[in-house]
Amino acid sequence: MLTDLEIAQKAEIKPIKEIAEKLNISEDDLDYYGKYKAKINVNNIKQDKNGKVILVTAISPTPAGEGKSTTTIGLADALNKLNYKTVVALREPSFGPVMGVKGGAAGGGYAQVIPMEDINLHFTGDIHAITCANNAISAMLDNHLYQGNKLGIDPTRIVWNRCLDMNDRALRNIVVGLGGHSNGTPREDHFDISVASEIMAVLCLSSSFEDFRKRVGKIVVAYTYDKKPVTVKDIKADGAVCVIMKDAIKPNLVQTLEHTPALIHGGPFANIAHGCNSVIATKTAMKLADYVVTEAGFGADLGAEKFFDIKCRQAGIKPSCVVVVATIRALKMHGGILKENLKEENVDALLKGIVNLEKHVENIKKYNLPIVVAINRFYSDTENEINALLNWAKEKNIDVSLSEVFEKGSLGGIDLANKVIAKTNEENNFKFLYDDKQTLKEKIEVLAKEIYGAKNVEFSSAAKTELSQFKKNGWDNLLVCMAKTQYSLSDNPKLLGRPEGFTLTIRDLKPSLGAGFIVALAGDIMRMPGLPKEPAANNMDVVDGKIVGLF
Repeated sequence: MLTDLEIAQKAEIKPIKEIAEKLNISEDDLDYYGKYKAKINVNNIKQDKNGKVILVTAISPTPAGEGKSTTTIGLADALNKLNYKTVVALREPSFGPVMGVKGGAAGGGYAQVIPMEDINLHFTGDIHAITCANNAISAMLDNHLYQGNKLGIDPTRIVWNRCLDMNDRALRNIVVGLGGHSNGTPREDHFDISVASEIMAVLCLSSSFEDFRKRVGKIVVAYTYDKKPVTVKDIKADGAVCVIMKDAIKPNLVQTLEHTPALIHGGPFANIAHGCNSVIATKTAMKLADYVVTEAGFGADLGAEKFFDIKCRQAGIKPSCVVVVATIRALKMHGGILKENLKEENVDALLKGIVNLEKHVENIKKYNLPIVVAINRFYSDTENEINALLNWAKEKNIDVSLSEVFEKGSLGGIDLANKVIAKTNEENNFKFLYDDKQTLKEKIEVLAKEIYGAKNVEFSSAAKTELSQFKKNGWDNLLVCMAKTQYSLSDNPKLLGRPEGFTLTIRDLKPSLGAGFIVALAGDIMRMPGLPKEPAANNMDVVDGKIVGLF
């Protein structure tokens, strides 16, 4: 079979003007980035539609792969094939993982968004703008210290980090301001990957440019010597950030291989941020289509939970159906099988690992939402394994569809699309998992016990101090964004399947007032990844003007 890149490069791609015409978007409302990409001026879209939202999430990820983005794109294509007016709304890929090991976020096989190379690399420059805006705040903050520090900022209590959209472990902990007085105030600093910047979270949760401006101003960057918070507005950097981000806040329009309109905008990671594409893109898609297929990052314990409890709560979105993606290969890994042995039939391991899928389904039901499980089918799946999974689903009264969109495109997702449509026509009493009025500690405990299955929650001494200080600051009513490993329901990446009886450890808390949540860091999660021993970048090149080696 051709590689993802070869499939994308051989595909027919239509001028983006034609894709916009499908949605009744005027050419005057498009800012072109070449022939095949455009930004949309959403303020001029006045359609009264309120399309139904379908969320695609997944089991806890494994190196075997689950295909969440592929399923999301294939489902949208299948819905359009069935003549349901559908738009797919996705996140933008981060450059760091593209160069590293994870790969991109443009789907795979015959369920992709194109132009694939552009989307996975610089696209329309949104993440570069976020990097620039983030580092402009850092520059203005350090300049404030150098120019007299009128606000009385304690250099040891600066919580704003610089960022770069690259996996670079050497930048995790640095010292700035060296070389004498004229080079600033020496202090410890840190780099996050750009998608972990609060600017990204703010971009993705803002409902408008004015909302974005207000949220940016609330971002806490440091504390004074008497422990009072200092914001972006306090250092007068909010206006500069808005200047840098004035175009990046507009959602991007592209297409799938089958010419389904795709809005791709924003890309926070779900293991360190809230893992969803922008509210602006999702709500724009809802105006333009009858059905919107979107995704939330990593497993449902991270992405789906944050989609519901953070994004839907802040944006006033009510989902109509949830698709949980799994593969037989990944379930066997959760059952204890090594990656190199996954091609061998092993029904026992499948049934042992299926508890991970079962837990994620249980979690979705806590939000009172209808569910379809999509099994992303691989060539190595045997009939015995498939039948064992289908029998399990029948016993549990869970709707399952075998998806073959990777190999067959929309035709491989027709059954899934029909089952999803049936579910969206059911009434649901969508609810949030916790109440706004609960304390931060209570919210964290609800998430740990209800979603992850923890028996206890332990707070480090630093986290306990922060909980107390945050309460004094009036932040106890904010939402919680958990930062933890994506590989396990617990905070230990080695505990696969459905771990029980464990203690979740909260080691640190970080305010994200612009985003409207507090980040709770569990376990050893890092905000700046590193490259693997053999990064994907090793195989990339340009040959005869064409990119090669990009997946």
